Amino acid sequence: MQEIKFYSGENIPLELHKVRVVQKLHLVPIERRLEALKEAGFNTFRLSTMDVFLDMLTDSGTNAMSDNQIAAMMQADDAYAGSQSFVRLEKAVQDVLGKKYLLPVHQGRAAENIISVAYVRKGSLVPMNYHFTTAMAHITDKGGQIAELLYDEAYVINSDHPFKGNMNIEKLEEVINYHGAKNIPFIRMEASTNLIGGQPFSIQNLRDVRAIADKYGIRLILDGSLLGENAFLVLQREEEFKDSDMETVIHTMTGLADLCYFSARKLSSSRGGGICTDSLEIFRELEAFIPLYEGFLTYGGMSIREVEAMAVGLYETLDESMICQSPSFIKYLVDALDAKGIPVIKPAGVLGAHVDAMQVCAHIPQSQYPAGALAAALFLISGVRGMERGSVSNQRDEYGNETYSDMELLRLAVPRRVFTLSQIKYVEDRLNWLYDNRELIGGLKFVYEPPVLRFFMGGLAPIGDWPEKMMAKFKEDFGDSL
Repeated sequence: MQEIKFYSGENIPLELHKVRVVQKLHLVPIERRLEALKEAGFNTFRLSTMDVFLDMLTDSGTNAMSDNQIAAMMQADDAYAGSQSFVRLEKAVQDVLGKKYLLPVHQGRAAENIISVAYVRKGSLVPMNYHFTTAMAHITDKGGQIAELLYDEAYVINSDHPFKGNMNIEKLEEVINYHGAKNIPFIRMEASTNLIGGQPFSIQNLRDVRAIADKYGIRLILDGSLLGENAFLVLQREEEFKDSDMETVIHTMTGLADLCYFSARKLSSSRGGGICTDSLEIFRELEAFIPLYEGFLTYGGMSIREVEAMAVGLYETLDESMICQSPSFIKYLVDALDAKGIPVIKPAGVLGAHVDAMQVCAHIPQSQYPAGALAAALFLISGVRGMERGSVSNQRDEYGNETYSDMELLRLAVPRRVFTLSQIKYVEDRLNWLYDNRELIGGLKFVYEPPVLRFFMGGLAPIGDWPEKMMAKFKEDFGDSL
């Protein structure tokens, strides 16, 4: 992806790929979209893709695979044990991530489960730059707790700080001294921090975390699910690496961690995941859990075809022209929304554009889930499926009390090489209308709440008849247009 200045004066991201396979989309009438919301319990996770026009729910497993990845799937060695497909994946991990030992898993949260089973005990505390939903769920399920240690700048919506995902080094040392190193099984760094707007950390910050980990004899674990995008933004924003390349940056980052785990659904535009390390001791501590929870050590719960696609996808992570496609489109959308006065996380991060529901829906209290309401409203008037990243994505405390999120965000994921620029501009246009009519958005309430990871399966209902009023206003403005 390159940003090309057109004769008109615009800076427009230019795709460095061509489309060879297409998939039909559905733009159903607004009346059907309202029915679909009601059937889904106003939870965009529960919508059918038959009712979704642009699926911006997540980039997990939705990135477009390359022709080389699809071709590689045809040479899969379908052996239960000792597969040569795994040998090729292991070599890719060694070359791209610089780690000697690999344990395959079926996706990132499986890695989180195994790591938590192995290391987290009742009373454990895991410091991290910020939590991810499934990581926190696995840690608390094993009796542990988390400590989120960001600098205050991370919570500023409109900012020019290049690395809002940096861990607060002073707070990290304070937490270790207060709780005791023996009660901290590992420090977790997420590249890039998903729930605060896909914000990266700097390599210098990772070095500082490594120094603290060494000082107190604590292991450092890197969630590398968005490692490629974090590395790309290091190239763009960290002075030391401005003349470097993806391979150098990625090896520098992974080299600072004792263990790196990842979801290939994000990292390599395929499926599956992995845990990798240079430590034989760590490898031995974890390997017995793979057959117990996942599958054998050479497939880890994945189809061997997925193993082949993952290996190729890891090598493609080193291609800056491939990895930058999503961040470039995200930046374009963020800049367009910001120009219209729509509050959005800045600077643009990775994974997607993040709209600040706390400002858009300032009239809705957090107890009525403004980010969830904004996600439902956007789907109603556009068919665009975004994702709530706010208090619905949080979990209740041990006493059953609601815990409110630091941010209430509508995430609009931009998977790699999936959307066209006209589709991005459609999202911009519908969000512009929604922002101008934001007073029509009302709150939500739970009518079905699972005990864990409620944002996946929970059911909500609107408070009042605001969806019907919004539909009437939309039809007044757009007529018969979908």
